[in-house]
Amino acid sequence: MKFSIIGTSWITELFIKATQQTGLATLHSVYSRTEKSAKEFAQKHGAMHWFTEMADMLADNETNFVYVASPNSFHFDHTMKCLESGKHVFCEKPLVFTEKQWGKIKHKADELGLYVFEGYRHLFSPNYHTLKSELKKVGKVRSAMFQYIQYSSKYDRFKNGEEPNVFTKEFAGGALMDLGVYPLSMTIDLFGEPQEIHYFPVHLSNGIDGSGTLILEYGEFNVTILCSKIAQATIPSEIQGEDGTWTMDHISPIDKLTFYDRKTKNTNEFAEEQEDVDMIYELNAFINMINQKDKASYELWMERSRQVAKWTEIARKKQGILFPGE
Repeated sequence: MKFSIIGTSWITELFIKATQQTGLATLHSVYSRTEKSAKEFAQKHGAMHWFTEMADMLADNETNFVYVASPNSFHFDHTMKCLESGKHVFCEKPLVFTEKQWGKIKHKADELGLYVFEGYRHLFSPNYHTLKSELKKVGKVRSAMFQYIQYSSKYDRFKNGEEPNVFTKEFAGGALMDLGVYPLSMTIDLFGEPQEIHYFPVHLSNGIDGSGTLILEYGEFNVTILCSKIAQATIPSEIQGEDGTWTMDHISPIDKLTFYDRKTKNTNEFAEEQEDVDMIYELNAFINMINQKDKASYELWMERSRQVAKWTEIARKKQGILFPGE
């Protein structure tokens, strides 16, 4: 398969590396708003073509799919443009910031017989699959705490008076949309939709959430999610049940996965060695979905994306965190 890219950040370079290691796709063209950026990135990664007009890139019939890694607020518009040009789409999270946007993308993809995939690499890794398949070991779940607290390389710029995209409402940034969606998507994938959600953000000077705490109610248990772009955590994440506890060193990726058996008092390690470039796993899933026309997996993964969009929208709007057009 041949693919094009929108966005030339470090995450795009990781995606290209994953395609090169697997041989599943070949970079065909690059889009960037500036000629210098587009040309240099294309030459660096061996792309045959580069564009500064998105319409020109999308008019190229040699491209099978587009990898979208633009700022969050552009994901909806860029995904729709790709679909309208007959391209499948691999879009970095978050795919959208409202459930209504998700609905428009889903309708357009279904209408044209195309596939859209939201990049949640942590949900396709072997260690996560182990956690999901062995979750029952804890017995009845009674609580869970997931954290994604990572000091942003852009935060110092924000403190110096700049406004990087990831720290602005204009570009749909903030802790919840950039980091909180990782544990939230995991929570929904493991436990389904919650009964209720509450968000307690720490607002920065421009009103964006630099960090925050999500509480998801599931009736017989609650899930607490801590997310932050302005601090660095050292604690693990846990799922606690009546029979035992699963402990993860991190949400993305899970490098250590231990189970504590409450009855025997034994602790066992379940993690296996994974690829350093863990985007390989989601890339495999995406390409296989297209090649095999795997509609069942597509519907399952898109429904998960809908639920994440729905509950992030509810959580942030309760706190007055509004993005462009809202």
